[in-house]
Amino acid sequence: MNRFEPKFTGGGEAQLEYLDADYKIVKNGSFVRCAVTGKPIALDDLKYWSIERQEPYASALEALKAELKVL
Repeated sequence: MNRFEPKFTGGGEAQLEYLDADYKIVKNGSFVRCAVTGKPIALDDLKYWSIERQEPYASALEALKAELKVL
């Protein structure tokens, strides 16, 4: 998401395309679900994701757990 994309305040789940240091909103919404825990993550709080697996994570711990599962 960048400063030129309008923020969407709808309450649904968003669909994103995860890019290097950014993401693109495919379907508007206000949150995504952590791929490890299923916990909702507000788009403003989203900091961790995998480009290869196209998955969001609630924290660095969940990102590490997902990476270790793959190895």
